[in-house]
Amino acid sequence: MALPREPRQKMINIMYLVLTAILALNVSAEILEAFKTVDKSLMNSTSSINKSNEVLYKSLADKLADPQSAEKARIWAPKADDAKKLSATLISYIDNLKLDLKKGADLTMKDKDGVQVEDFKEDNLDASTRLFETNGKGKELEQKLNEYKKAMLGIDPAIAKEFESNFPVSTEVPGGNQIGKSKDFTSTYFHMTPTVAALTILSKFQNNVKNAENQVVTYCHNQIGAVKLIYDKFEPIAASNSTYLMPGEEMIVTAGVGAFNDAAKPVITIDGVTTALNENGVAEKKFNVSGGGQKKVHVVITYTKPDGTSEKLEKDIEYTVGTPGGAAVMLDKMNVFYIGVDNPVTIGSTTGWDKTNVSISGGGATISPGTAKRTVKVTTIGECKITVTADGKSTSFPFRVKRIPDPVIKVGPSGGGKMQAVVFQGPAVCTCRS
Repeated sequence: MALPREPRQKMINIMYLVLTAILALNVSAEILEAFKTVDKSLMNSTSSINKSNEVLYKSLADKLADPQSAEKARIWAPKADDAKKLSATLISYIDNLKLDLKKGADLTMKDKDGVQVEDFKEDNLDASTRLFETNGKGKELEQKLNEYKKAMLGIDPAIAKEFESNFPVSTEVPGGNQIGKSKDFTSTYFHMTPTVAALTILSKFQNNVKNAENQVVTYCHNQIGAVKLIYDKFEPIAASNSTYLMPGEEMIVTAGVGAFNDAAKPVITIDGVTTALNENGVAEKKFNVSGGGQKKVHVVITYTKPDGTSEKLEKDIEYTVGTPGGAAVMLDKMNVFYIGVDNPVTIGSTTGWDKTNVSISGGGATISPGTAKRTVKVTTIGECKITVTADGKSTSFPFRVKRIPDPVIKVGPSGGGKMQAVVFQGPAVCTCRS
C-alpha cells in the first residue's frame, strides 16, 4: 500500500486497518459505531479538501483574466480542469456504488423528527460480498482506480514525475507485497464486510481521489504563481475596554487596521500622541480617567494600502466617567452656602449608607450626621468641599461660601434721592443684594 505524505491520510489508513483487524474477531455494535465515526471523519475531510479546491479554481480563473499571468494560465489551467473532471467522474461512480450497496442492505427511508433519513442494515455481511464479488463491482472499482491514477499522471510529464511514487490513490492491499502471500483487492476490502464498513472503505477511496485532485491542481497552480489575496476593503479597529468608568479607573484603548498585514505599516495616534504597535500589529494605550461626564478619545490611523497609496482613517471612542455608586450632592435652597444660617443639602448614594461616608472641609464647615438629608453650617468666606466615599471610592463636590448680603430698602424702584410723589406714596420693598 502506498503511504500518503499527509499525516492526516496516514492516520485515516491506520484507523481503517485497525478496524478491519477487529472485524475478524467480532462485529459488535461498538465496532459498527467506530466505522460510522471514521466514515464521518472521512466525509468532513473530503468537504474541507473541496473548499480548498474551490479556492484554487477561483484563483486560476482570475489568473486567466490577468494579462500578467494569462500566458502561463492558458497552459496550466486546462490541465487543472482535466484533473477536476477525472476526479468528479470517479467520485460520482463511487457514490452510485454506495447507493447500490445500501439497497442491497434493505435501504428504506424513515421519518426522524420530521426529516426523511436513510435506514439500512448496517451489520449486513452479504450485501458487500454480493455487490463486489458476485456482481463483479470490486474488480470494476479496482480497474477504475488504476485508470484514474494513470490518467491523472498522464496530464503532464512533470505531474507524473512529481507524484508517481506517492500518488494518493492506490489499489495495493495491506500485506499484498509480502512473500508467500497474495491478496485480492475485492476479497481484502469487501468479502463478508459489514455494510457500514464497506461504505467507510468507499469513502476512503473518495477522500483519496479528492486529495489527489488537490495535489495535482495545486501543482498546476504553482506553475503560474501563488494565490493572490487582494485587500479591497478596510476598516479601522478602535475600541476601549469600557465605555463607563469611575474616577481613578484604568481605561485601555486598542486601535489597528482591519485586514492588517506587514505591508500596511500603520502609524497610529491616540489623542494626538503616536502609539507604537504591539506584537499583534495593533496600538494599545492605557490611562486613568478623571472628572465626570461624557468624554471621548480621538484615534487617527494612517496606513499604506497594497497598491502603495496612503490612507487615513479617524474614529472617536466615546465613554462616560461616572460618580462612585451614583453619589450626588444637591443644595435644597440656594446654590451657595451662607454663613450664619442652616444650609440643607440632600446626598444620594446607590451603594448603600452602610458603605457610604460623608465628610466636609474648608469654609469652617460642619455637616450634621444622618443619611440623605443633612445640614451644613459654614463660618468662613471662600469654598468648602463635601466628599462622598462610596464603596471605597471618593468623589468631591465643591461649593462657594458667602455672607448673607445686607438688606436694601427701596421705595418702588428707587433706593433714595428725589422721586415722584406717586412712587413715594406706594408700598416700600425690602430686598437683599446677593
